[in-house]
Amino acid sequence: MTFSALDLSGGAPDTALEIGGQPASTPLANTDDVAARMVGYFATCLAPCRTLPGEQLRGDVTKLTRSCLALAAQMFDRRAVPDDTQLDEVREAATQWSREGVPLSTILRAYHEGLRIAFGLVTGHAGSTDVDELLVAADLMMELVEVITATVADSYVEEQHLVAKEHQTAAQTLASALLSGRGSSALARQAGMPIAESYQVVALAIPEHPDERDPKVDGNVAARRKLRRLQSELATVFATRALALLSTKGGTLLIPLGADPAATAMTQATLDLLAKAAEVPLTATMVPSGIDEVPDAADQAHELLNLVRVGDRAPGLYQMTDLAVEYQLTRGGPATRRIATILDPLEAHAELFETMRAYLGTDMNRRLTARQLFVHPNTVDYRLRRISQLTAIDLTTSAGISQAAIALLAHDLNRNAARPL
Repeated sequence: MTFSALDLSGGAPDTALEIGGQPASTPLANTDDVAARMVGYFATCLAPCRTLPGEQLRGDVTKLTRSCLALAAQMFDRRAVPDDTQLDEVREAATQWSREGVPLSTILRAYHEGLRIAFGLVTGHAGSTDVDELLVAADLMMELVEVITATVADSYVEEQHLVAKEHQTAAQTLASALLSGRGSSALARQAGMPIAESYQVVALAIPEHPDERDPKVDGNVAARRKLRRLQSELATVFATRALALLSTKGGTLLIPLGADPAATAMTQATLDLLAKAAEVPLTATMVPSGIDEVPDAADQAHELLNLVRVGDRAPGLYQMTDLAVEYQLTRGGPATRRIATILDPLEAHAELFETMRAYLGTDMNRRLTARQLFVHPNTVDYRLRRISQLTAIDLTTSAGISQAAIALLAHDLNRNAARPL
């Protein structure tokens, strides 16, 4: 009885598959010779394999090719695709090549080309009476390609995940050490990562994604997905050079600065790329630092980030030059405390505070201020006069406007700087 893979009515026979009057496995029996010829073909004709080291072709690739030829021969003899336990060598090779950085496409193309050559050897002596056997052989070979492809891909990706996790753990360990002032070459060697002479120390605030506020969505899952997208883009933008300690709310980045002018630094453009990936607007403050000043720079960066928050600044990248006045006002001293009390007489008049903010925010446009507050322009004028009477700040003069802006900033910092992030 002949058996075709397309015939599902009965079980497979015990006899080996025969093509051209001989067992289909016969052309594959001399695995050493066939494997040597295959690997030679890979090295000269298969473009991705030409980039592999010679010792890898003669060693690992040749060994695995012999193993796969043996599996194919057994498959034709048993008329059954190898089970999972017979693919351990394929699995181990994929894991090893993944760790060595051999592209997955190179591995799969080599497997597929090898199996194509093997199928050609098996069917090369087929005659007109071998149609049923050819159907069986083709079906078995397609199943073998599918099984090997899935095994290789699963093992390769699993190892990539492990490598990425190891790198992330090492990066977090090194970042923690630098932020605590314990950076050293010995620690860098242990972590397998270099230490730069200087860094951009970045404090990052990550707001909630809209999905985190959706009652129909698990907020924790949405937050973790947001963070994973951001971490993935960080690895892409900074070529895995950035050291990150992040939560779903924000954290600290250390971007190495070196002699390489092509190395990516944190700029508004790179922050925009990160924000696009995270799907939320990001706010960051950046302080350049030598390796020994990283802990102090991190404290300063997060202090600046708090000033951005207190001052209701728009999302974006800020440096000390952007926040010099605010930062100086937080240094304390008699002058700062005096400025912060100038607006105390307005504490009992919330509408006057609101009017001052709107007036300054609209670039002293009384009509726009009125529309924003839903009042008549004459009401704005009255309130501005009341502010002048209570505080001695004349908002009709440039000196008074500057004084009001600084006093309002000092007042906000004095009231809100202690508010938790």
